Amino acid sequence: MQTYRWATLGCGVIAHELAQAMAERGQTLYAVANRTHEKAVAFAAQYRIPKVYDRPEDVFSDPNVDIIYISTPHNTHIGFLRQALRAGKHVLCEKAITLNRAELEEALALAEEHHVVLAEAMTIYHMPIYRKLREIMDSGKLGALRLVQMNFGSYKDYDMTNRFFNRNLAGGAMLDIGVYALSFVRWFFTSKPTEILSQVKYAPTGVDESAGILLKNPQEEMATVLLSLHAKQPKRGTIAFENGYVEIWEYPRGEKAVITYTADGHQETITAGSTREALRYEVEDMERAVAGDTDCMHLAYTCDVMEIMTKIRQDWGMQYPEETGEV
Repeated sequence: MQTYRWATLGCGVIAHELAQAMAERGQTLYAVANRTHEKAVAFAAQYRIPKVYDRPEDVFSDPNVDIIYISTPHNTHIGFLRQALRAGKHVLCEKAITLNRAELEEALALAEEHHVVLAEAMTIYHMPIYRKLREIMDSGKLGALRLVQMNFGSYKDYDMTNRFFNRNLAGGAMLDIGVYALSFVRWFFTSKPTEILSQVKYAPTGVDESAGILLKNPQEEMATVLLSLHAKQPKRGTIAFENGYVEIWEYPRGEKAVITYTADGHQETITAGSTREALRYEVEDMERAVAGDTDCMHLAYTCDVMEIMTKIRQDWGMQYPEETGEV
């Protein structure tokens, strides 16, 4: 199997998890780029990474780099994606992949033009538990899908300078945590939602602090989503079918689900994969995509979710400073 040379653009929490995932595979990252050079040097020393760039942009011109993992703030993604894709680099980009659908369409066009793989680092699409649940669902034993209920609530202090509430860093619940809940819904829905209703509560900075969302697709599968950055909720998803319902906790990196059957109430526990190996699953799927199996990155779902998030923010009339015209 071919060995790919990975570079990380950004050296925050996710980059550390990426480096650790590579180490568990017996590999190291090839290079690290970061806005603060000193942090990149320290990161490279910690994980024995051989290459540190003087400027973040130098990663794009390095002919030895095959795949770049972008884990910088949301509002920087499209700028870095333009440079990476034009340079012919495959890119795995942290969620949310862009700020809006127009940016994503631009990135997709660049990826196609330069014959490279672009994908979003959405753990839900790569955790083995979701593939197992899809197999069970597709078998028909649970009957038709009816309802999905999603919760994701974090409690962040009202520090209006951090990225969660900062409009200049594309803060807010939708792009930070809503993308997980909506990706979960899209994974189980037969088709993308076409009817979307929502309500929003703003933080003092003008970003979405909390939101409630109702979704329905042409098959009349329905979903509710409750999000908050200032009210703790369990990370719980419930998928209700005709013959039973599935519950999964800590769903962004889930490893266990419980099925309760409607007829007699008996339960079945399903386990697959490991929470701690979430980044390894993403890396392995990305390498499969670069080798030719692009379906494993579920880019179509990424597009559907971005379209939903863009539509919701359009309904709210909420834009970030760097967005111009229509969202």
